[in-house]
Amino acid sequence: YDKDSRCFDIVPVPARFGSVHCDPMKLDSLFEKNREWAKDIESQSPGFFTRLQQQQSPQYLWIGCSDSRVPANEIVGLLPGELFVHRNVANLVVHSDLNCLSVMEFAIDSLQVKHIIVCGHYQCGGIRAAMSNTSFGLIDNWLRHVKDVYRLHLNDLQNIADESKRYDRLVELNVMQQVYNLCKTSIVQSGWQKGEFPYIHGWVYDVNDGDRKS
Repeated sequence: YDKDSRCFDIVPVPARFGSVHCDPMKLDSLFEKNREWAKDIESQSPGFFTRLQQQQSPQYLWIGCSDSRVPANEIVGLLPGELFVHRNVANLVVHSDLNCLSVMEFAIDSLQVKHIIVCGHYQCGGIRAAMSNTSFGLIDNWLRHVKDVYRLHLNDLQNIADESKRYDRLVELNVMQQVYNLCKTSIVQSGWQKGEFPYIHGWVYDVNDGDRKS
């Protein structure tokens, strides 16, 4: 436990192995960055962490891709506590995904978020993988949902000669489909039937320039 950064570093030790070699020095830089970040936040907004621990009251739920180049809070300039986040490969909203549905229900019913943003991004590895005929293992089952989007728009996509533009278009179509899937969930429908939120937004983030495209 690092008392300055308030972070725990827990390394599980399987009993059958007796001990596990761990080099804590490999994570020292992360602890240091965390200390610097916490200090900067506190200097900009004294008492920030004291207020933060009292409650979280975000206005937005972000459903985005797991890609490390698309950090939710950072690209929209929001602080901890201002954005509720769910991420998965290719930013999918699947009716059988209890993880995503649980996040949505908590965000809408308990946190009462007013906006849900489904954000895809260009150069998405999941989209590229779904458009190929290569098997990538377990994730093939997840990417089947993207392949379904590809199939629905097959004619339009095949008419795009430039491969890069075809990938970009599928990224956009995938976001549109996930927005549609989101709107059809019982969770969102229930909110709307009560005359309440949320508003739904579909975005595509451009990793080439850091901008988002509506």
